[in-house]
Amino acid sequence: MRNKLHNALKSILFALSLTVCILLPSISEAFPIFAQQAYENPREATGRIVCANCHLAQKPVEIEVPQGVLPDSVFEVVVEIPYDKSLQQVTATGAKGPLNVGSVLVLPEGFTLAPKERLTPELQEKTKGVVISPYSDSKQNILVVGPIPGNDHQTIIFPVLAPNPADNKNVHFIKYPIYVGANRGRGQINPTGDKSNNTLYSSPVEGQIKNIAKTEAGFTLSIQSKSGDVVETKVPNGPTLLVKQGDKVTADQPLTIDPNVGGFGQGETEIVLQSPARVKGLIAFFFTVIFAQIMLVLKKKQFERVQLAEMNF
Repeated sequence: MRNKLHNALKSILFALSLTVCILLPSISEAFPIFAQQAYENPREATGRIVCANCHLAQKPVEIEVPQGVLPDSVFEVVVEIPYDKSLQQVTATGAKGPLNVGSVLVLPEGFTLAPKERLTPELQEKTKGVVISPYSDSKQNILVVGPIPGNDHQTIIFPVLAPNPADNKNVHFIKYPIYVGANRGRGQINPTGDKSNNTLYSSPVEGQIKNIAKTEAGFTLSIQSKSGDVVETKVPNGPTLLVKQGDKVTADQPLTIDPNVGGFGQGETEIVLQSPARVKGLIAFFFTVIFAQIMLVLKKKQFERVQLAEMNF
């Protein structure tokens, strides 16, 4: 019964997301729900994160994590998404607008989003206004966020709760990899598989442009090929045309500029789940070594005083 209710809720959410995509495509095209519906795991076997299927340009991303964490402790994962804030992207309507950002964080098994009651006041302030959610019920260790305004969130902080090996047999005190993907700006491919208006359009055939018709949605270019056939190519609002009526074009020749100023990047790092017993043992070892060194120095001073007394005698 619970599974049926869960599937029904997922269907309703997906339908709502498609409705939002139609009404507000500039906001929803980067929404992670499309990846969540299409991919059980956002990280493919090759290591590629699926966001790269829609965000084709490559951009940098930086991740910062502690070197080691203790079980059942809350720590920060800091993701940096750098870009020039003066850049303006093409929105779904064809107008210019600020860039949005989004990110997916693939944590080791057992690591989850820290509950609000475990966050410190400082961490609550750092994550204020940022909605972070698990990728799915079965992938609680994968976190997604976005799209959110990029001008205010070039740095995204994920509060993460470390697992306790005593409660999870699949968790061990070892070094784990962490993977991150982050995009800035809209994608070049829509979830339906067709091009968005945030990409370059090229000529499908070699020939001559016979007509350019302006429509409410953009432009319709009629290209007469060498064989005499007329091929129509639709260009949505946003990209600027590089050709005019009467121009001769070759196959795959750009018809517009490439308006994309964003892109996607991914990276990885490592974190160690420390055993408290090992940490205590290491501290005890260091203390023993320091104590032994002090005792050796004191013994040496005592021996020197004895030698000096014997020489004077």
